[in-house]
Amino acid sequence: MHIHILGICGTFMGGIAALARASGHTVTGCDANVYPPMSDQLQALGITLIEGWDPEQLKLDADLYVVGNVMKRGNPLMEAILDRGLPYTSGPQWLGEHVLHGKWVLAVAGTHGKTTTTSMLAWILEYAGLAPGFLVGGIPENFGVSARLPGPPSQDPHSVSPFFVIEADEYDTAFFDKRSKFVHYRPRTAILNNLEFDHADIFADLTAIETQFHHLVRTVPGNGRLIVNGGEASLGRVLARGCWSDVESFGVAEGWQIGTRHDDGFDVLFGGEPQGRLRWALLGEHNALNALAAIAAARHAGVAPVQAIEALSRFANVKRRMEVKGVAAGVTVYDDFAHHPTAIATTLAGLRRKVGQARILAVLEPRSNTMKLGTMKEALPGALAAADLVFCYGNNLGWQPAEALAPLGARARSFDDLQALVHAVTTAARPGDHVLVMSNGGFGGVHGMLLTQLAHEGA
Repeated sequence: MHIHILGICGTFMGGIAALARASGHTVTGCDANVYPPMSDQLQALGITLIEGWDPEQLKLDADLYVVGNVMKRGNPLMEAILDRGLPYTSGPQWLGEHVLHGKWVLAVAGTHGKTTTTSMLAWILEYAGLAPGFLVGGIPENFGVSARLPGPPSQDPHSVSPFFVIEADEYDTAFFDKRSKFVHYRPRTAILNNLEFDHADIFADLTAIETQFHHLVRTVPGNGRLIVNGGEASLGRVLARGCWSDVESFGVAEGWQIGTRHDDGFDVLFGGEPQGRLRWALLGEHNALNALAAIAAARHAGVAPVQAIEALSRFANVKRRMEVKGVAAGVTVYDDFAHHPTAIATTLAGLRRKVGQARILAVLEPRSNTMKLGTMKEALPGALAAADLVFCYGNNLGWQPAEALAPLGARARSFDDLQALVHAVTTAARPGDHVLVMSNGGFGGVHGMLLTQLAHEGA
């Protein structure tokens, strides 16, 4: 079958493309504003990518059009598909029907930490020899790809693994299906990592998102298990609406808990009983909680906690999660996907614990739909409080970042021109500083621009 994917360069749809190609289908796709790492992955897979939305693409004569949620009515290619009555479906529905059906699905949901926790869980199952399939909204360093089909487990190399680990996004499915993506996945094991208000472009309030999470809970079977952050009141409200599965909590004393902390990690407890000591280099309380969730979910799939802990000691994180892009003139430049105020605050807190009193220069692009609407602009000063200096790129925003960041005083500056921002950052930077770049997009290649300018000025 020839599948043409609309919006192929998003991390989710790029993963769909990889899975479809591995399943033996001919895959092509189209998108705009292409940037790595997904464009690199598509190129490596040999998938033809067409720029833009020209209806001439229908001459490819695809058997099925898989439509990403970036597509809207009025898009010329989508309108041509509708006018001609051609077959189309959403990415989540295609995945649920053609890849996840009959599998033991382990789904990771939550406002924050989905990509990292999904990557951790997939790696634990891989380390245990279970050869899971997975689809992650990023590229885990342990695998080098964002998606793959299940393989033969080491215990039975003539079979195919029943396990599939998936990042379960609450964003809507498509312009013709306004349910959250995760209702298509029907997991047996589901992690509910946390739940805050986000996606203000499609959800009116937190209650609306809680309703979608409860729809996910309704799909977990009676012999399934929910792994739930016990410290989240919002998730408590979700479960109070009804729960038909076993529940294990993490982050609280009666469930999975962080024990004694050490310079190189922490002890893992379950019900107050030691399970092992996790030694790793990841930063932040949020990553410790992500680890507990992944260990708990893996246990439901049959992996002993001691083996899961050993696996995480070899976990290499995900691209664009506190990824060091380089060092120039004594200045370290990081790339991170943080864009929600809570994620920005936790990312900065983790870096602060790592670098101590060294200066942190935060470089932020408020790019998500929620941020563009200005829904959370009042929370930004508090989220950025741990930074010594803040540089905000405010191009194409519907609000003034300088006004929103005014509580930070002279520590914060905003820019509409990317070159001017780069000049300001490199002029302010000193040897020993840490420049943390945060965006959920490509940010105009600012990381390379910063490193190049720093190296030039330091020469």
